[in-house]
Amino acid sequence: MANTSTTTLPADFPRRIQSLRGRLQLTRSALSDLLGVRESLVAAWESGRSEPSREQWAIIQRAECDGHAAFDGSGPDARATANELPVANYAFAASSMLVSTVVEGYRLSQGFVYNPVFATELSLIDPLPHQRIAVYERMLTQNRLRFLLADDAGAGKTIMAGLYIREMLSRRLIRRILVVPPAGLIGNWQREMKTLFALPFQIVSGSDARDGNPFVGEDSNQIIMSIDTLSGDRMFGRLGEQNVEPYDLVIFDEAHKLSADRDYDGRVRKTDRYCLAEALCGVHISDARWRLPWNTQHVMLLSATPHMGKPTPYYYLWRLLEPEVLATIDAFAELSQEERQHHFIRRTKEEMVRLDGSPIYPMRVSDTLSYDLSQGDVSEQRLYNETTTYINDYYNRAKILNRSAARLVMSVFQRRLASSTFALMRSFERRAEKLTSLIQQIESGQMALEDLQRLQSRRTANDVFLSKTADEESEDAETEENERAEDEALTLIASRNLGQLQAELEQVQHLVQLARDVYAVDENGSKLDKLLEVLSHPDYHDQKLIIFTEHRDTLQFLVRRLESLGYGERIASIHGGMPYTDREAQVEFFRKPIDKGGAYVLVATDAAGEGINLQFHRETQRDWTAMNSKDLRRPHERHAISKTAGCCRCGETCELASYTDRSGFHRERYGIVSYEDGSLQVDLFRCRCCGHSQCQQSGLWDI
Repeated sequence: MANTSTTTLPADFPRRIQSLRGRLQLTRSALSDLLGVRESLVAAWESGRSEPSREQWAIIQRAECDGHAAFDGSGPDARATANELPVANYAFAASSMLVSTVVEGYRLSQGFVYNPVFATELSLIDPLPHQRIAVYERMLTQNRLRFLLADDAGAGKTIMAGLYIREMLSRRLIRRILVVPPAGLIGNWQREMKTLFALPFQIVSGSDARDGNPFVGEDSNQIIMSIDTLSGDRMFGRLGEQNVEPYDLVIFDEAHKLSADRDYDGRVRKTDRYCLAEALCGVHISDARWRLPWNTQHVMLLSATPHMGKPTPYYYLWRLLEPEVLATIDAFAELSQEERQHHFIRRTKEEMVRLDGSPIYPMRVSDTLSYDLSQGDVSEQRLYNETTTYINDYYNRAKILNRSAARLVMSVFQRRLASSTFALMRSFERRAEKLTSLIQQIESGQMALEDLQRLQSRRTANDVFLSKTADEESEDAETEENERAEDEALTLIASRNLGQLQAELEQVQHLVQLARDVYAVDENGSKLDKLLEVLSHPDYHDQKLIIFTEHRDTLQFLVRRLESLGYGERIASIHGGMPYTDREAQVEFFRKPIDKGGAYVLVATDAAGEGINLQFHRETQRDWTAMNSKDLRRPHERHAISKTAGCCRCGETCELASYTDRSGFHRERYGIVSYEDGSLQVDLFRCRCCGHSQCQQSGLWDI
């Protein structure tokens, strides 16, 4: 071969080449450019699979003495052998402490040569077996990493990513790193990288792109930026500027948010998040807006739920790893198991053990608690019955105008009814305000009823709770996405004339007053009373508890009632509309031990559950879920106050949602005989973990 020589080289030449790169702080790519060879050839030298030529070895020897200056010359004098090099004149007058520090620094810079798990010595962690396997046996062995890390939630995917980063930095194989998580996780990433791995990552926000380019300069080598910020026009434009150096490693956390799917007509529908990932991963893009002059060498996708029960989005996630190889879904289907394992690893909690073989996660205990509605003239039962009557009347009128919009309004009140009397009362109050405003506009002539009906019939309705999981909701500075969708839904009307609009307003005002009366009679309600039984149980004395709820109104109600019942200032609360700094402060308050002034109870909405790093197993449901843990490393017991079922795919708890279906969809899907009027009462158990639904009547799963 042209790059080898019959000249005898020292046996340790691979180590000396690695040591030279480390001392001069050169990547393989940089050294190959200086020597005028391919990067793969330098890798072959370092592994001993090939030898440098006589001329190349002479330059390497000279660089061991002269450093970067050895690469500057090209004449005959520059080709001198190591024996012809002048002897340096050392004075030995420097401070012994300074020399010792320099030598120790050089020794540590070469630590990876002698210790294959050197990053574990530089980090404040004791990696578990499954973490060591993923990093040192699967990821570090690849010269070009394109990897989907899909371990269960709580497995420590952030720690595995940090270990990989630390090892690659120690070996001078990467320099520039870009971490792209959801907005709610950027603080968690920065804290863990700094605390556990001493990596000074900088958080970049949208405002940083106004006056300059945050991707230029030494401060841009290790940055964290939310995926929605990076996919914005201004920030992505900064990333594509000519003076931006390519990033060596890009990490997408919660990678299932990079969604792309195929419509019934065959067209591919991609979100901006997915287009961003395509640009960074090197996928050929026809849209000029998403083109970059470079793409990254190493890509890591982190997701506990990569499949989500949808095969087409799952393929498009894999396509980011090898765009050329997996150009079609057929190519992905033909990918062998061995080839898949090269790019993918997934372990469940049941597979994860300690070094002694004992399980890391003890068995989880899950209970479903039922409760009875209060009875009487002013009672939860009467409120339930009259709300159901209102919902049915509204749907019968609205199906003519806009069936999907009517269904969304119905689901808003049904979920609020199941959540708490206070949440239902607040929704009725908002509905009354919307109706009052519309009536005033019509009576004043600002809007004609016909124009309003025409506008309403064209409006689209999106039920966020059914179309997305909690961690897929988009972030906003003030509200959660489901709150914005519900507020929009409450503006939809089903009335065909002004008289019907006024009649509905009277009915809603009556329900508002009834809800207020029920709330005044018993502020706790039957559901909170059942929750208080759990909180006061002797088994949970002096233990921390987490309560999840779907609605922020219910969160505020729970916090206020628990404070009045003696929990005082020992309650932490978080919701999806919080800035990540405030959310982190509340989490730290909850982390603090109770005897040191920490919170006893954490109340959170579903959307806020994403990224809570307490080593609790996170579950979100459509009703309150109370969790407890003796310490921050053990999974909790969970008491779900709702009707539930077990998911056929992932085994997680699903919630019950009931509604009337007149579209025929579920009649065709589940084969159930409909009512005489063509309607169908459907009770669906829907899994918030993987998205599957089961019909309670037929027992069939929508796979």
